[in-house]
Amino acid sequence: MDLNKSVVLLTGGSSGIGKETARLLTERGALVYITGRDAEKLQHVADTLGCQALAVDMTDDLALAQGVEKIIAAHGHLDVLINNAGIGDFGPVEALDREQFRKIFEVNVFGAGVLGGIVAKHFKERKRGHIINIGSSASLKGFPNGSVYSASKFALRALSECWRAELRPYNVRVTHVNPSEVTTAFFQSDRQEREEVANKLRPLEIAEMIVACLELDDRGFVPEFGVWATNPF
Repeated sequence: MDLNKSVVLLTGGSSGIGKETARLLTERGALVYITGRDAEKLQHVADTLGCQALAVDMTDDLALAQGVEKIIAAHGHLDVLINNAGIGDFGPVEALDREQFRKIFEVNVFGAGVLGGIVAKHFKERKRGHIINIGSSASLKGFPNGSVYSASKFALRALSECWRAELRPYNVRVTHVNPSEVTTAFFQSDRQEREEVANKLRPLEIAEMIVACLELDDRGFVPEFGVWATNPF
């Protein structure tokens, strides 16, 4: 895909992997819309990067549909959806409750799923498009105290696989990305970015891989990939 003038919707774009991906895409000439929970922070990031802020709640289906409609009305089309918005909650198995599952799945699975369905309709009509779902190494392997978060990422990976099988006849590409630990604001109560550490992944490594995946000629696509720190121990 030629990213110049391509229209991209990227959820969770105000920090971390989303912010860095939005930066690289904007530098390549893409018209990027980012979403985020903090409207003021989102607008500041959008102004800094030169992209557009789209204040929508990932748990509000109507707002998601209206957001997509707004983008298509402005540009006539949408080329890429990057489902990056995600939250985490961790704890021992004996402490699990329904509310914990609901909170995480509302964003990580239900929000991503509903938005993916809205965008897929447009992509099928155009017979082109690319959906990238940002999973985690937790999409592939569970870990202690990770029941809810890992279950949500396994579910997101299942969505990726189903969409891929369903949308390939329409020339729509679906990619699932599994980063391991990245120094971001994820699970930080103050939402401040963690300091970079020499032996841990930065958002940049993930963003570069996402961009490379998008820039691949449309005749092929990468169905899934993971990015690990070489030696985080």
